[in-house]
Amino acid sequence: MLVRQILDPKLAQYAYLIGCPRTGEAIIMDPERDIDRYLELAAQHKLRIVAAADTHIHADYVSGLREFADRGITVYASDEGAPDWRYEWLVDSDYPHRLVKDGDVFQVGNIEFTVMHNPGHTPEHISYLVKDLGAGATEPIGMVTGDFVFVGDLGRPDLLEQAAGMTGTQEPGARQLFSSIQAFKALPPFVQVWPAHGAGSACGKSLGDIPSSTVGYELRTNPAIHASTNEGEFVDYILSGQPEPPPYFARMKRDNRAGPPVLRGVPRIPHLDAENIGALAGRTDIAILDTRSRAQFLAAHVPGSILAELDYQFVNIAGSFLDEGIPVYLIVEEARVDEAVRALIRIGVDAVHGYLTPADITAYAAQGGALNTIPSIDMAELERRRQLGQVTILDTRGKVDYDVHHVPGAINVAHTRLLVRLAEVPNDKPVLVHCNSGARSAHAVSLLARHGYDVTNVADLMANYRALAPVDANG
Repeated sequence: MLVRQILDPKLAQYAYLIGCPRTGEAIIMDPERDIDRYLELAAQHKLRIVAAADTHIHADYVSGLREFADRGITVYASDEGAPDWRYEWLVDSDYPHRLVKDGDVFQVGNIEFTVMHNPGHTPEHISYLVKDLGAGATEPIGMVTGDFVFVGDLGRPDLLEQAAGMTGTQEPGARQLFSSIQAFKALPPFVQVWPAHGAGSACGKSLGDIPSSTVGYELRTNPAIHASTNEGEFVDYILSGQPEPPPYFARMKRDNRAGPPVLRGVPRIPHLDAENIGALAGRTDIAILDTRSRAQFLAAHVPGSILAELDYQFVNIAGSFLDEGIPVYLIVEEARVDEAVRALIRIGVDAVHGYLTPADITAYAAQGGALNTIPSIDMAELERRRQLGQVTILDTRGKVDYDVHHVPGAINVAHTRLLVRLAEVPNDKPVLVHCNSGARSAHAVSLLARHGYDVTNVADLMANYRALAPVDANG
C-alpha cells in the first residue's frame, strides 16, 4: 500500500492519495478542485486514480469530487445526516458514484475502506478506516478522519451556526461530537490518524502542526478528547474560544452541497498592460488583489486595491474581502500567477479576468499614474492620539484575544469579518487599525481605504501596547 499526504499550506488542508501498487489502482481522499496535481502524483507512482471520496460537505474549500466525477471516476460521499445534508449534485445523477453509510465497505485494489459515521462537526460527516488486505492485514492501519479528529483538537461543531447562519445547531452538534468520540476511543490505539487539516485552519481552535498521529496518542494528549468524559463539560469546552470563521465558509458549504461548477482544468488568465491600470483604479465594481508585501502596498498601491499577500493569509483575505462573483484582477509576480489562480479557484473565486505584475505598477507610476499610500504608526503614537481623542481605534484580532486585553475604547471586528460588519466602524473620523503584529491590520486598512475611510495602520506589536500600561487599560 502507498499513502501520500498532500498539503495545501494556504488552507492548511491535507488530501490523501492511497494506492495499491499491485493492481495500480488508487483513491484520492478530500481532494481540492485543481485535480491535475493529484493525477500527476499518481502517475509518478505508476498508479491511476479510479476513485475519489469526501469525508463531508466542506466549508473551507471547494471540493474536487465533482471534477473527478466529471471524468468518469467513481466518487464516494456520505449518505448520512438529515436530508438537508445530502450531496444534491450526486442524488439521481448519471455520475459514477456511491453514497455510503456507517459500516459500508468498499475496496480499491487490495485496500479495504470501512465507513464510520461520526457526526458533530457536521451531521453527515464520515471517516474511512483503511485496511491493507494485500499485506494480509486483519486490522486497519489508519483512519482518514477529515474534520472529525485533528492532531491535538477536534473539528468544531459551531460552524453551521457561526458561518452558515443555521441557528440552534451548535449545541446539538457538540453533543453529537461527544457521542462520536466515544466510538473513536474504542479503536485500536495503533491506528494512525490522517486528518484533513493542520495548524492554521479555522476548522478548530488549537490544531497541532504535526501531519499525523495515532488513536492512542490522541487519547493521551488531545485536550478536546480529555474534555469528553462528561457531556456537559465537553459541550462547554468545545464551543468556547473558537475563532471567528471567515464569511466565505457559508458559500463553500452551499456550493459543495449543490455542486460547484466543473472547471476541467486550471484557468489561464491574460497579462494586462500597464495602461489598463488607470481604467481599473478606484473602482468598487471590480476588485484588484495586490499580492506584494505589505510594506510595498502601504507605500504605493493602485487606488481601491486590496492587500492580499500571497502567503498563508491569501485565501482568508480573498474569501473574506471579496463580494461574491465580483470580477477580480491580480497584481502578482509572473512566476506566481498559477499559484494565485489555483488558490482562488479552491475557494470558488473563478472570475479572475487578468493580472498585472509589480513591474507594471512601477511603469504606471513612471508614466504619471496616481498611486495611493497608507501611513503607519507604532503603539506609542496610537496611545498619544487616543488620549488626544478624535480617532476611532479598530482592533482586528479575534474576540478571544480582545477579551484578554485591549486598547480602551477600541472597537473589535476580526479582520475576516470586516466586510460583513463594515457598518459597525464609524467613518466620521480617522481610524487607527491594529492587530497583534501589524499583519492583519495591514490587510484591514486596505479594505477600509477602498470603502472611503481615512485609515492608519498600526505596524507594531500588541505586547508593546501592554508595556505602555495606560492607567485605564482594560480586559
